[in-house]
Amino acid sequence: QVDRLCRALLTLRRVEECYRFLEDICTVNEIKALSARLEVARLLAEGHTYDEIARRTGASSTTISRVRRFLEYGADGYRLVLQRLKS
Repeated sequence: QVDRLCRALLTLRRVEECYRFLEDICTVNEIKALSARLEVARLLAEGHTYDEIARRTGASSTTISRVRRFLEYGADGYRLVLQRLKS
């Protein structure tokens, strides 16, 4: 099932298509949580402090810490996406 979801994501060609799919598959709060985690990862990668990140995103220190842990010890998915978004 996860493989099928990943393949489904790879079929999306434009941001508008992504919005449509996310709106169908996730709740608004789930979409907000995912996008907030990505923003936390971006800010951590840029060297911002926990306090700055919490102030800018409203994320809890637990969420920031969890994202930091995945940035440092995870599967490098955040880093891959962040590098590609920069290009």
